[in-house]
Amino acid sequence: MKAMTAKEVAEAVVNKNELFILDVRNESDYNDWKIEGEAVTSINIPYFDLIDGVDHILEKLPKDRTILVVCAKEGSSKFVAEALEEAGLTKVAYLEGGMKSWSEYLYKTEVYADEHIKVYQYIRVGKGCLSYMVVSGREALIVDPSRFIDVYEADAANEGVKITHIVDSHLHADHISGGKELAERTGAKYYIMKSEGAVFEFNALENHEEIIFEDVKLEVLAVKTPGHTPGSVSFLVNNKLLFSGDTIFVGGLGRPDLGGKVAEWAQDLYETVYEKVATFADDVLVLPGHYANLDDEMNQDGLIGDLLGNIRSRNELLQDIDKEKFVDMVVANANTETPPNFEEIVAINRGVVEADKEKQQELEIGPNRCALHHTH
Repeated sequence: MKAMTAKEVAEAVVNKNELFILDVRNESDYNDWKIEGEAVTSINIPYFDLIDGVDHILEKLPKDRTILVVCAKEGSSKFVAEALEEAGLTKVAYLEGGMKSWSEYLYKTEVYADEHIKVYQYIRVGKGCLSYMVVSGREALIVDPSRFIDVYEADAANEGVKITHIVDSHLHADHISGGKELAERTGAKYYIMKSEGAVFEFNALENHEEIIFEDVKLEVLAVKTPGHTPGSVSFLVNNKLLFSGDTIFVGGLGRPDLGGKVAEWAQDLYETVYEKVATFADDVLVLPGHYANLDDEMNQDGLIGDLLGNIRSRNELLQDIDKEKFVDMVVANANTETPPNFEEIVAINRGVVEADKEKQQELEIGPNRCALHHTH
């Protein structure tokens, strides 16, 4: 039987290749978070139901295509895959490293290039998080880096550039930022809003209207774009690209309810949308910090992002409605389910709590819940 890597699974999901998955984790884990995609079929039969044999499930499995067995860390899926082969199935694979490796894989794709800059998007397919590298001349800027900083370092080396600037759009609640560590390793300047409350040394975005290097003019729409968190920021690059963090998504707006002040923050979100974003042209490419559904939000070119005009046309909240109606709609849509472990993750990102790699892995397992959906 063969091992399939997270990379191979991600490529299959992104390219919409058919995939049949037998997930042998507990039902609650499966219901909470699983490998999904337009061409993915998955069924859940817990490992405990398969310990004494697999004959009773054979009629549920296809004979003509590969069955990918998935579990949390790999062990159980290997056991089940072997049992399926012994039962006569010829096309069986297991996910190498289990859902743990799925959670951590970054799928890289080029999303924009002109004579001044080139931009790569890193899609953390198992988590719904997005990060970016902007390359210009001999320098690179990283936006919202995940904790897998080796990936950015290796790619910068391949491009022959030095990482000189790192920005976090806000203090993340669903994943651990690699910003501080990447800055320490590369000597780059790390920027975040002071109002987010980090306790280590950084460059406060409040002091920077813009960050300029090589052919990049990064305007910081900071201080003035709360909504998702008090110090949420977006970054406008060369008037063409909007790294929108968790403020605007392909399918909606960032959820302003994590701080428990939904109505108050919804008003901030309104100001952001109607005073800041309303002035941008329809052809600005919005590149968000998260996505909720890969199939809905990834376009034909394999990037997650869209022109601002298209997002406006689909989203009622961006269509010139008055403040009261906007706040009412946001409050009505406020998702009560907060990201798992978000208080602990925020504490790590602020620098007030330390966690080893194993603890970080454990805290991050599971889906992202940072989007507020309201699309017509």
